[in-house]
Amino acid sequence: MDWTKAIEDSIVFIEKNIAEDLTVSQIAAEVNLSAFYFHKGFSMLCGYTVTEYIRMRRLSLAGSELLASDVKVIDLAMKYGYDSPDSFTKAFTRFHGSTPSEVRKNGALLKAFAPLHIKLSLDGGTVMEYKIREKEAFKVMGVSRMFAYEDANTKIPEYWDEIYVQAEEKPVMGMYGICFDEEMAGNRFRYMIADDFKVEEAEAKNLEIYEIPKHTWAVFPCKGPMPLPLQEVNRRIFSEWLPASRYEIAEGYNIEYYSDPADYQNGTQDPEYYSEVWIPVKEK
Repeated sequence: MDWTKAIEDSIVFIEKNIAEDLTVSQIAAEVNLSAFYFHKGFSMLCGYTVTEYIRMRRLSLAGSELLASDVKVIDLAMKYGYDSPDSFTKAFTRFHGSTPSEVRKNGALLKAFAPLHIKLSLDGGTVMEYKIREKEAFKVMGVSRMFAYEDANTKIPEYWDEIYVQAEEKPVMGMYGICFDEEMAGNRFRYMIADDFKVEEAEAKNLEIYEIPKHTWAVFPCKGPMPLPLQEVNRRIFSEWLPASRYEIAEGYNIEYYSDPADYQNGTQDPEYYSEVWIPVKEK
C-alpha cells in the first residue's frame, strides 16, 4: 500500500470512530501496517503521535458540542473516553485554556483542531543513501522492556541511561536498539537493548535471547554526534524514501545499529560517529 495513502486512510478511520475506544494496533490493522511503523510514520508525517492527534480531535469536538447543546459535562467526558468529569475538565482546560463551565457561562474562546490531510510537496531533489541487504536469521541477546507509544521518545533514552550509563556492570554493550511489535498489547511495544548472541555470555548474565528472522533489509547509514543524525534519517525515511520507493515495510521490526563509541575520540558525540537504521522491506 502507498505509505501516504495508508496514513490518510487511518485519519479517515479515526474520524469515523472518534468516540470509540481506539488503539494504535486497531488503527494500524485497518490500514494493513505494522503497529510500530504506523505509529512512527504517523508521527513523522503529521507532527503528532496518534494518541495526541486523537486527544486533540476529541477535545476540539467536545468544545463544539458543549457550545451547541445542553449536554452534561459528565456525558461529554464519557463520550470522549474520560473516566470522570474531573479528568475531562483538566484535559479540556489544558487544551482550550478555559473550563467547560467558563465556556458555557462566559462565552470563553475555544480552540479548533481540524482533521489532518496529508499533502506531499517537492522542494527540490535530495540524495538519501541506503543499501538493500539480504540477511539470514540471526540471534541477539539483551534486555527488554515494554513501552507505551505515547511517551516512548522520552522513556527509551531513559532506559538506555539506566542500562548502559548508570549500571555499575553493563549487561550488554548496546550494539543494537530493537523495536518489535510481535507482542503488541493495545498501545505498547517491546524494545530491546542487545548485542550479537554469544551462548556463554547469555547464560552467565541470564540475558534474553531473540532470533530475528531472515529478511531483506533497507539499511540507512548515519554519521555524526547522536541523536540528531538518527532522528533526521528516520524523518526522511518516512517523508521521502518510503513514498517514492518501490519498497514497503515487510514486518514490525526496526533495528538501530550502533558502532562502538570507544572507537571514536569523542564517543557518540564524535562528528564521525557511525550508526545505521535497518528496516525490513519487500517490493510493492
